[in-house]
Amino acid sequence: MTDVIVVGGGVVGASATYQLARNGLRVTLIDQTDAGQATAAGAGIISPGTGFEPGSAAYTLARKALDYYPALLGLLADDGETQTGYETVGALFIATNDEEERRLPAVLRSVEAGRAAGFKNIGEVSRLNASEARKLFPPLADIREAIYLPEAARVDGRLLRDALQRAAQRRGASMLHGTASLIRRDDRVVGVRVGERNIPADAVLLAAGAWSNILCEPLDINVPVSPQRGQILHLTMPKANTSRWPIVLGFSAHYILAFPENRIVAGATRESGAGYDPRITMGGVHEIVSEALRVAPGLANGTLHELRVGLRPLSSDGLPILGRIPGVQNVYIATGHGASGLQLGPYSGAMVADLLLGKAVSAEMRVFAPDRF
Repeated sequence: MTDVIVVGGGVVGASATYQLARNGLRVTLIDQTDAGQATAAGAGIISPGTGFEPGSAAYTLARKALDYYPALLGLLADDGETQTGYETVGALFIATNDEEERRLPAVLRSVEAGRAAGFKNIGEVSRLNASEARKLFPPLADIREAIYLPEAARVDGRLLRDALQRAAQRRGASMLHGTASLIRRDDRVVGVRVGERNIPADAVLLAAGAWSNILCEPLDINVPVSPQRGQILHLTMPKANTSRWPIVLGFSAHYILAFPENRIVAGATRESGAGYDPRITMGGVHEIVSEALRVAPGLANGTLHELRVGLRPLSSDGLPILGRIPGVQNVYIATGHGASGLQLGPYSGAMVADLLLGKAVSAEMRVFAPDRF
């Protein structure tokens, strides 16, 4: 096998392309540049936190994904790519009222169990009072208590995506921009059409996020992935150096994190059923601003810089879809990561690339195979 086409230019597809190119295959990456690409909007929290149930399939995948990040960053650095926005900044998991404070010990036990199970990006966990937490994140409200995870990290999705794409091209991969459609002959996909151009392929890897199901419709194959809209607010903080401020998490789906030199990201809505609609809405902005100022009223003086919208690929059972698509011999897929794309996506893309290469993948990853549906 020498000619592979990867459809989808986000972090999952770029990671797969990089892995294939590193293994000497001729690869073409097709970036559909769809409005609402999840990678371009995502916040990039790289920490297990409390988002994965211990013992679950997603828990295992998250552990492997966190293990993979340092290796990937090392490979990219060897290929001259060091600008990924990845940095260990720590995270605060906060309790803002009596009820949340009562739940905090259970969170602490879960996080400590993850650390004992070998999860990276946690570190030596500690409990902080409001004053101690505010020293780390000055705009924070007068919270009840916080759990501090000193080794949590964050990444800039756009920078990581671009670094992967450049490194893959340096390794010989080609890149096209445009809308792709699959060309099927009997039980194989023999190529991909982009505009007026037909590109032959020995194998195809679909990493088109929320658009993966649309790509598979001509194959009479249903991939149960739908878009979940996430609206995310970007602020700049006058006269503040936010580079080392930790991530702020809590009992809601919302979060706050900081990037150099004075940028704050607050998000995010989780709007299932919004369809392929990448609009910014009044309701979404109100939700984000209200929650951000409730948790960190010191952000009120921030300057509104940008609003981003990502259409997350959410599978029907909430788990990623990784592996060869049944019914066709040479089509693979990596999608369905929901809100965890930047945390799980680089490893997922590389893992499916390894499947395509015929390399052994751990048996416990079988639970994510497309044929489970």
